Amino acid sequence: MAVLVQKFGGTSVADPDRIGEVASHVARCRKRGDDVVLVVSAMGKETDELLRLAGDVSARRPGREMDMLITAGERKAISLVSMALNGLGVPAECYTGSQAGFVTDVNHSNAKIIEVRPERIRAALSAGVVPVVAGAQGVSLEQNVTFLGRGGSDTTAVALAKALDADACELYTDVSGVFTTDPRVVPEARRMHRITFDEMLEMTAAGCPKPAMRSVEYAHRHHVPLHVRSAFTWEPGTWVTEEDPEMEAALIRAVVSDDTEAKVTVAGVPDRPGIAGSLFRRLADADVNVDMIVQNVSVGGVTDISFTVPDGQLETAMEICGSERAAMDAAGVSSDVDIAKVSVVGAGMKSNPGVAAMMFETLAANDINIEMISTSAIRISAVVPRGDADRAVQVLHEVYELADTTF
Repeated sequence: MAVLVQKFGGTSVADPDRIGEVASHVARCRKRGDDVVLVVSAMGKETDELLRLAGDVSARRPGREMDMLITAGERKAISLVSMALNGLGVPAECYTGSQAGFVTDVNHSNAKIIEVRPERIRAALSAGVVPVVAGAQGVSLEQNVTFLGRGGSDTTAVALAKALDADACELYTDVSGVFTTDPRVVPEARRMHRITFDEMLEMTAAGCPKPAMRSVEYAHRHHVPLHVRSAFTWEPGTWVTEEDPEMEAALIRAVVSDDTEAKVTVAGVPDRPGIAGSLFRRLADADVNVDMIVQNVSVGGVTDISFTVPDGQLETAMEICGSERAAMDAAGVSSDVDIAKVSVVGAGMKSNPGVAAMMFETLAANDINIEMISTSAIRISAVVPRGDADRAVQVLHEVYELADTTF
């Protein structure tokens, strides 16, 4: 008998029919002898609707009140899922994040988990009850409701799996696992049966939307096996686990693109110590998430610094760079939103030279210009024009023969 934490995203519980399907699945799991804990997101686009309502009511939206509002979506969903389970004869009780024992910091809208106290959840399992836990929420050290941010339900599920010493954490979504690339861009993309935490982390950092990066980091740190699978087909999906020393790493596992970033360039910066440190400290203090950074070789005592940030943080980044321009004695500040990041990921590249050369040669052969490059031990990323991103993914997926590889 296994203890499973199963997380269901918004599309999986979007309407009464979907909720009924989830309840039936849980009933089947119980029948085969498994103990199940559910973590549930808000239904469908409920969170977006709540955000819209907040905007209609007031331009001033305090974090405390926003968290109270947004987390209402999960409370609605867990109540309905619990009712559906009871209707099938499966004893179930719903719990908010605070009732489930999630203690967080005081950072509203993007709170971090400090501690999980799962006594009530353990007691429910011991009593033969299925706990249905609201995702992405907890209670702060100041006793206020907090929201973990977008994708927070994945993190809730992983943290609960660790606290309960569960056998696995299953993340159910509207796709059947993790693919070698986006099947909408490359129909021949293959679902991977298994991938390492390191590779999955690089994929999420490079733009793979599911699972949430924070949840993968938490699972990796606490050795929680993840199973990403479909709530529509119920077929086995992709296992995210530790590295298998007996299995030779694949050269390239996936090609990932991200068109949600923008590039900022600070031109004509004097080449002296402290300039970059001061600029990036200001950006960090404003919670601007800087990704790729390139500094040109100094010519005539000046250099250019380029970096990428999420689209939604471009305005803040430009304001900071503009205010720092005089202090840096820089020639100018510019931005470019017409970019995308394309990455190849695979643990095998650590021991196989030539991966970067093949990537750059392939892009050049297809007249796709590279504007920036960054690397890690198992990832190579290139910034290309946004209009060329899909074509870049297609040709790279083909040249690395990912459609013909079984993982």
